[in-house]
Amino acid sequence: MTELLLEARAAQKYFPVQKGLLFAKTVGHIKAVDGVSFSIEEGKTFGLVGESGCGKTTMAKCILLLEKLTSGQVFVGGRDISKLNGEQLKQYRGMVQAVFQDPYSSLSPRMRVRDIVAEPVVVNRRLSRKELKERVTEVMGVVGLHEEMGNRYPHEFSGGQRQRVAVARALSLSPKLMVLDEPISALDVSIRAQIMNLLRQLQAQYSLSYLLIAHDLAVVRHMSDQVGVMYLGKIVEYADSNELYAKTLHPYTKALVSAAMPSEPGVRRDEIVLSGEVPSPLNPPPGCRFHPRCPFAMPKCSEGEPALVEAFPGHKVACFLHSDKVAQPEATTVSSNGKKPS
Repeated sequence: MTELLLEARAAQKYFPVQKGLLFAKTVGHIKAVDGVSFSIEEGKTFGLVGESGCGKTTMAKCILLLEKLTSGQVFVGGRDISKLNGEQLKQYRGMVQAVFQDPYSSLSPRMRVRDIVAEPVVVNRRLSRKELKERVTEVMGVVGLHEEMGNRYPHEFSGGQRQRVAVARALSLSPKLMVLDEPISALDVSIRAQIMNLLRQLQAQYSLSYLLIAHDLAVVRHMSDQVGVMYLGKIVEYADSNELYAKTLHPYTKALVSAAMPSEPGVRRDEIVLSGEVPSPLNPPPGCRFHPRCPFAMPKCSEGEPALVEAFPGHKVACFLHSDKVAQPEATTVSSNGKKPS
């Protein structure tokens, strides 16, 4: 049975908004991540999708301990990462690595590629010079880069090659979880498939788990085992990848799917055009946060917030269109004498 590697429980990250210089006063909070829960199994990929500003990258930063959660918990390998310190924290940083969106800015232009790949190992492990060189050569070979390329600087590489360097750097510590923050969005279309196939090959070879952050639904569908759709800091739909695309439930997810390029030429979809702009996370609308833009909004959508409920086995959605249809347990009837009927 596959075990859980990561589990986020009601994760929240609020950023205070302050007014004034000398006597700064907090006037509100930006609710970047607001009660997000999901899990990632060992050797599997969880895709987190949504528009820019919905909280995907903030959630990733909390997992990488670049930001501290306001409330909630994240467990990796069964340990609460907020309580790690000393040697445990050092081990965790080796266990969880990241590949960022833009290889043009995530690699130091002043360092040779071999030093970029070696840096995590130098910081976190004690290896001899020979062992370090062998490790760098090994991971560069795994991602398709020749050993002599290690003498070059990042500007001497193409975009796809730079992203391979970034993947090699992340692999150097033999992580169990890799956070992929838009790993191919800054690359030419012609080489995106190469990087995706490389990532899948590495996952199969090393039993890696991925948290894939993206807004391209085609990429998420190709890479992910499970998908969570985020809107304004909350997950509004959560399902296995094939299930989500075959049986889309939330109106926001339907709009994303309708706007995506079809997987096959000639496929026709009903286009869903959303009105208005994404509300501010500083003052999110009451009730369902999507209701001001939802073409199916009902009066109660502005009055109460729908819970994320299981509409189908393994398929959760936060929408009154479906939560009202979820079967409720039958109430036990009791006769007037206080006894249950036979």
